[in-house]
Amino acid sequence: MLLAGVLLRLPHDLFFPAQLEASAQAPERMFAAYSCFLLGTVLLWPGILLLARRVGGGFGRWGGILVVCGLFARTFHAGIDHLAFQLVRVLGVEGATEVIADSYGAYHVMRVFTVPVLSGWVVLAIGAWRSRALGRAGAVALGSMTAMPVGVLKGTEWLSVLAAVGLCVALVPFGVRVLRERPWPAAPVVVRWSAIGVATVAAMYFLGQAG
Repeated sequence: MLLAGVLLRLPHDLFFPAQLEASAQAPERMFAAYSCFLLGTVLLWPGILLLARRVGGGFGRWGGILVVCGLFARTFHAGIDHLAFQLVRVLGVEGATEVIADSYGAYHVMRVFTVPVLSGWVVLAIGAWRSRALGRAGAVALGSMTAMPVGVLKGTEWLSVLAAVGLCVALVPFGVRVLRERPWPAAPVVVRWSAIGVATVAAMYFLGQAG
C-alpha cells in the first residue's frame, strides 16, 4: 500500500505547491495516492509489533515503540494533507497555497515524534540483524525506510521509492515465513471468519459515512 501510494505521486514535485497543483489537476489520482499511503501506514502496526517481538530485548522493545510512534506521526500528517486538498477544492490552488504557506511551520505536539519517524527503523533494523529475525539484506532494506520524506504534503522522489521498496523487501518475505510457520485452521473456519471480517469492515465504512 505504501509503495502504491508513493508510485502514484511520481509525476509531481516533492514539495507542497506542486502537490496542491496536482490535486487540482488530478484529484482522483492524488486521493488514491494519499489514501494508499495512509492505509499502508495504519496497517503496518501488526507486522511491526510481530517483528519487534521476534527481535526481542532492548532493540526489539525500543525499535517497535519508536516505529509505531513514527506511524502515529505520519497518520497525523495525513489528516493535514486531507484538509489541504479540501482547501484546494474550496479556495482554488492559489488560495490553498497561500493558506498552507502561511501556516506550514505552525507548532503541533506531534513534532516530538519527528525523531522516532527517522530513527525507529534504524533501531529495529539493527535489532533484526543482531537477532537474525531478518538477514543482513532484509535488515538493510528495513533501515532504508529512514529515507522516506517526513512531513506534510510530501510527494515522491527516488529516495521515497527506494524506502518503500526496501520495506517490501524486508517485510513481505518475513510475513510469508511467519504464515508458513503457523498451522492454518480448517477451510470452513477461514471462510466464516473472512465473511465476518468483510461484513465488519463494510459496516464500519457505512457507519463512518453516516457519521
